[in-house]
Amino acid sequence: MTLFLGLGIAGVVLLLLALVFDGLLEGLFHGFSALEGLFDGWLSLPVVAGFTAMLGFGGAITLGTTGLGAGAATGVGAVAGVVAAWLTWKFSRALMRDQTDATPRGEDLVGTPGSVVTAIPAGGYGEVLVHLGGQPVKYAAKSEKPVLRGADVWVEATLSSTSVSVRPVER
Repeated sequence: MTLFLGLGIAGVVLLLLALVFDGLLEGLFHGFSALEGLFDGWLSLPVVAGFTAMLGFGGAITLGTTGLGAGAATGVGAVAGVVAAWLTWKFSRALMRDQTDATPRGEDLVGTPGSVVTAIPAGGYGEVLVHLGGQPVKYAAKSEKPVLRGADVWVEATLSSTSVSVRPVER
């Protein structure tokens, strides 16, 4: 039983190492063209760690709760390890395929409606609140005409990463 618990703990330690040394085992076979794509993530550190941990803990649970011997406990642990390795592989593949939206840029502000937070004097700066990427963002704003607080505006141009040029909405 001590051997199985040692394997389970070693698997958990491997999993912690996988967080630090990501991609270590994948890089080991990089350059052998005959092995390129053969394992396709099966020898990743998280997959090996999942297999080792479940082999150890599954074997220890089987050995401790049943009257089966070490051979049967090893078999049960191996089956549990293969299942854990497969689930880890599928989960990591799903995470790698996850795509995010493009990061909003300043140019995306042009044509965006907003509202004035701090009044804008003619030719001077005030503040406007606009929504960029679904988040409210406050920018310094410049306008040719004076714009009162609470007025609706359109962003005409981005002057810098923190300021925009606006014009009042005419209704």
